[in-house]
Amino acid sequence: MSRQLDDERLTAVGLFFETAAGLENALGRQLDSYGLPRVWLEVLLRVGRSPGGQLRMSDLAAQVALSPSGLTRAVDKIEEAGLVTRVSCPTDRRRAFVQLTDVGRERLDSIIPTHLTHVEESFTGLLSPAELARFTATLRKLRDHLNPGAPQVSPECPS
Repeated sequence: MSRQLDDERLTAVGLFFETAAGLENALGRQLDSYGLPRVWLEVLLRVGRSPGGQLRMSDLAAQVALSPSGLTRAVDKIEEAGLVTRVSCPTDRRRAFVQLTDVGRERLDSIIPTHLTHVEESFTGLLSPAELARFTATLRKLRDHLNPGAPQVSPECPS
C-alpha cells in the first residue's frame, strides 16, 4: 500500500466528511418532529440570527448549501408557508432581503429548545467548553478560507 494513503491529511478530511454525514443523519431524524425540512430550518435559523431578523438573498445563498435557484425555490415555499417574507430595499431595488414573519419567529422560537437538546445530545455535549470553543474557531477558519462569502452580512437596507 502506498505511504501516501496513510497521510494524516486524508484521515482528517475523511473524518470530517464522516462526522458531518453522521451529524446530518442524527439531527435529520429529529427534524421530522419539527415538521420542517432541514433546508427550511437552516434558512429560518440563519435569517433569525441575522441583524433585524433579515438577510439579503445573496448573503443567504453564500451561507446555505443550495444553488441560487435552489435557494429561490426554497424561499418561495417557506414564504408560501407564511414563515418568511421578501422585503425590497426602497433605496436599492437590486437588494432583496428575506425576513422572518411573526409566525416564522414564533415557529423558530418553539423549535429552538428541542433543537438545542438534539444538538447537545448528538454533538456539542461530547465536547468540553474549551474543546467546543477551539472547534468552532477552527471551523470558522476553514469556512472563511473555503467559503469567504459566507461570513459577509450586508447591512440592513437604509430607509
